[in-house]
Amino acid sequence: MSEQRGFIAKYAKVFVGVAVLCGAMSGSLGALISAPSMAIGFWRLTLALPFFLIPVFAKKDMRESLFSISRKNLIWCFLSGLFLFGHFAAWFTAVKTTNVSSAAVLASLHPLVVLLITVFIYRKKVSWKSVAAIVLALIGGAVIMGADLSTFSGGCLEGNLWAFLGGMFMGIYFAIGGNVRKEVHGSVYVSLVFFSCWMFFAIGVLATGTPIVGYPTMDFVRIIAMTLICQIGSHAVWNLCLGNVSSLYVSTWEAGDPVFSTLIAVVLVKQIPSSFEIVGCAIVVTALLLYNKFERESDV
Repeated sequence: MSEQRGFIAKYAKVFVGVAVLCGAMSGSLGALISAPSMAIGFWRLTLALPFFLIPVFAKKDMRESLFSISRKNLIWCFLSGLFLFGHFAAWFTAVKTTNVSSAAVLASLHPLVVLLITVFIYRKKVSWKSVAAIVLALIGGAVIMGADLSTFSGGCLEGNLWAFLGGMFMGIYFAIGGNVRKEVHGSVYVSLVFFSCWMFFAIGVLATGTPIVGYPTMDFVRIIAMTLICQIGSHAVWNLCLGNVSSLYVSTWEAGDPVFSTLIAVVLVKQIPSSFEIVGCAIVVTALLLYNKFERESDV
């Protein structure tokens, strides 16, 4: 379905940038929380869901949109939630077992997944300039990772693999959203995806026997902050913007996460970046600015 061009549509690209900043808080907050990944994800989605489900059920047109959704799109929404669950579970595990900077770099490789899906599955054309900008962003991420080899190699190999897997799940999640959002209203899509993600976390909590209570008070304070800043201010905004910008655009901007995650980790986790990490951050920012320019050119 087509949505009227409103405030979000007009400033979608700006909102994507703000969402990236909010999402970059996730690594540091996750590293500071002592609760296991399943508990973090369960509470994060439990606290976020009412913000999206209540407005959908409260408005008649939203209820009609929800109950009239096709079976195909409903399945895709729940699959998107499954991959979001996979991303969260892998990401929270990663930041607990390796340093935030390395985890953010590995997780930022998801534009490659979106690019492959966009070209080979959705059969869409992508300009060579956009591809070059994506590659440059990934090179910047590699510089950050390479500059921190001592920490990276000294971290947990399992944690690094979880971060990489989280990035792959994120890429599929973005690719599905970019396609489904063309037919499903933003609020309905976000509600279904988050409900699906919560459902899988609830199953995960039961399957693994993970306690959901009994953790330090500060854990819950940080989970609330993560919900408001990262879940609502980041993931919800991404999904709402997907109806107005390409999933490749969102995914590539999100590749800037290592830059902001590294800076935030300096303050919250006391991880000081090296000079090479700063160079890598500069490369990523440059690549994102170039990608913005090429996106505007293609829209003309």
